[in-house]
Amino acid sequence: MTQSAATPDRRQVVTPTRVIAGLCLIAPFVAMLWVSSYARIEPTLIGIPFFYWYQMAWVLISTVLTMIAYKLVQREQRARKGGGSE
Repeated sequence: MTQSAATPDRRQVVTPTRVIAGLCLIAPFVAMLWVSSYARIEPTLIGIPFFYWYQMAWVLISTVLTMIAYKLVQREQRARKGGGSE
């Protein structure tokens, strides 16, 4: 019975914060899988075709979105534990 008492506390709950974090993590995949949106040469950026610089831009964008998702989930977990900072 001890485990069943602990189960509600560990149960995963869908919250708006987690939905936003999930969207932040899924956006790069959608952007990269939708090849027809960037399968072209123009516009070029300092001589680099769009196809290449678009993908490289998503490396940076993905980093920022992953960081945002991490911080959102981390903040939510701290709030659930009672606001304790570690």
